[in-house]
Amino acid sequence: MTARSEVIYVCGATASGKTSHALELAVSMRGEIVNGDAFQLFRGIEILSATPTAEEMAVAPHHLFGVLASEDRCDAGRYTEMAREVISDIHSRGNTAIVVGGSGLYLKFLTHGPSPLPQGDVKLREQMDARPLEELFAELERLDPAEAAQVDRHNPRYVSRALEICLLSGKKVSEMRDSWAEKTREIESILNGVWLIRSREELHRRIALRTEKMLAEGAIEEVAALEGVSGSWEKAIGAKEIRRLLSGKISRAECAELITAATRQYAKRQETWFRRENWLKRVEL
Repeated sequence: MTARSEVIYVCGATASGKTSHALELAVSMRGEIVNGDAFQLFRGIEILSATPTAEEMAVAPHHLFGVLASEDRCDAGRYTEMAREVISDIHSRGNTAIVVGGSGLYLKFLTHGPSPLPQGDVKLREQMDARPLEELFAELERLDPAEAAQVDRHNPRYVSRALEICLLSGKKVSEMRDSWAEKTREIESILNGVWLIRSREELHRRIALRTEKMLAEGAIEEVAALEGVSGSWEKAIGAKEIRRLLSGKISRAECAELITAATRQYAKRQETWFRRENWLKRVEL
């Protein structure tokens, strides 16, 4: 992959204005826009996912929008592979890659790579759940004294997770964490990105307007056309609510209210995520 410093990241909560900001950058620096939103990858939900319009896409080259069928499934690992290939192509043309999105985990995989910590193991977790907490802590203390000294020994979840990592990796959690922290500092020293921030009141106003526009301009028809089609797209905000509308369980006004509330909650989670990304330059709008 090309150097991370050759990529500009435009991040922020839904409805914060990422698309317009990215287009301005693209025009000013021969930029090509790369999708960093989990749901804009899918065809058939362009309105539901607030994919850039044809007019917006005509301003600069756009990549990874509508590249997956509605029945496909995607995760952060698959996205990262696709995005890295696209970014490499953009750089081969001498242009700037501008990654735009609000899907924190997808962007984290792209910028930092996956965490070195192993994923949970169901069978091992069941075995540990059957053991006394004191016994689990004693084993953790034997395998990784440094981690045992700082973990909350009265919290079963923290103790069992730390011990699980030791057993699955064969390494000390404390050493893995220190190594990852050093690697993270090196990566973030060359990352270049912005986090677009709006006041809570303004963001809520924009979310409400977007919801009404989405419903009026075809999101309901999009979901109706995908009835019976299962895939990752189903997790998009609005899909569940519109299905309830189509089945007659809620009114259109109730649907709009539920989508707006869910979007606000999602925006709050996005802001919490990006607040931890200290490498992002904060831009107040």
